Amino acid sequence: MADEIFEPIVFRNLTVKNRIFRSNVSGRFDNYDGSGNQARINWETKFAAGGVGAIISSFVPVTIRGRIVPNYATIDRDERIPFWRALGEAVHAHDCRFIMQLSHAGRQRDIPGIEFAEALSSTDRDEPLHGFPAKAMTQADIDATVASFAAGARRARLAKLDGVELHAANGYLFTQFLSSGINDRTDGYGGPLRQRARFLLEVVAAIRAEVGSDFHLQVKISAEDHNDALDDDEKPGNVLADTVQVCQWLDEAGVDAIHVSSGSFFPHPRNPPGDFPVDELVKTYDQLLSSGSLALRNYLLFRFEPTQRLFERRWQEARGDRIEGVNLPAARAIKAVVNVPVLCTGGFQTAEIIREAIRQQFCDAVTIARPLIANNDLVKQFANGFGRPANPCTYCNRCLVNAVENPLGCYDVSRYPSHEAMIEQIMSVFTPAPFR
Repeated sequence: MADEIFEPIVFRNLTVKNRIFRSNVSGRFDNYDGSGNQARINWETKFAAGGVGAIISSFVPVTIRGRIVPNYATIDRDERIPFWRALGEAVHAHDCRFIMQLSHAGRQRDIPGIEFAEALSSTDRDEPLHGFPAKAMTQADIDATVASFAAGARRARLAKLDGVELHAANGYLFTQFLSSGINDRTDGYGGPLRQRARFLLEVVAAIRAEVGSDFHLQVKISAEDHNDALDDDEKPGNVLADTVQVCQWLDEAGVDAIHVSSGSFFPHPRNPPGDFPVDELVKTYDQLLSSGSLALRNYLLFRFEPTQRLFERRWQEARGDRIEGVNLPAARAIKAVVNVPVLCTGGFQTAEIIREAIRQQFCDAVTIARPLIANNDLVKQFANGFGRPANPCTYCNRCLVNAVENPLGCYDVSRYPSHEAMIEQIMSVFTPAPFR
């Protein structure tokens, strides 16, 4: 019998060889100015060689002001095109597709860099978790940002990549407009849901006008905000019914796929679902102390008992009991009302869970990040008959809390024969080096 995992998935303008996508994840591998580096090519090639059908890039800022941290490759100017073309060629050599995630952080940044201290957002209110300052975008700011997304899509096409994804999930700029828990505007971009979705729909229209209807365009969106997951004083934000409606509008606007996630900020107890390793976080959180007005408060909370344990308990309660496939029920609700394929993220690493999700029409494909960091060859293991990796991801999220300061990789030393073996694996992303 055919294996659902290895059936090609056919979009309007793109065919992918199997149903497993590497989800958007990456580390600070590039140069401070936003130019790309060989380490990023090495990073992406790991997953292409491991058998995934397609890679969704990490967060790729369409402007310098829109980045989360420095040292992420951007697509803010034409000079970036040759790097992305070289990366695409490296991935294509393994019969793997590459989709660039066009992104803008808005107020949700970790380290702003030296260029812009104040973030653009839907609101003037500071980001509530770390206290990053924000400025509500003017109409001129919105128009310029819409144009930047369209230009980013044009550059991705010129780089011969296979498509683009708009990062409208997990608390970044599009979420800041979409979410009823964040957007407090009184103009045509605030208030009713249709107006909160206006910015996203304008970007979709601008991209279609720039690159045409024959270039793959998908949108990642949070099905439910759970904006009050860690702070009862925050409004809960959008619920599933809101997102179902937005996805119907996106379908009508001509997107080619919907990518379902969860949460109105990042990291969020439901994205990435798993543990919150406070003991590891205190080693790296100092990177944020000069960025947000609440970062020192958070550092002290994370550093000492009993607040450390209280935070961990709140995180686990908001997370819930389910990790693998946490977003499948929401994905199914969205799939029922749109005419395009639906991708779902959420801790997948068990072949039969993935197969059943596809069989039962919860989604058409899954996207994976942490379990692929733990096992770059996860897809090949499935192809060889393994239902679950022998050394699975533990969902400890140590990769997440290290990423702001250290090279991205699996930091669960229990998965390695030694600490030295762990470091060797993490540092392998720098081989081959950019200079010989």
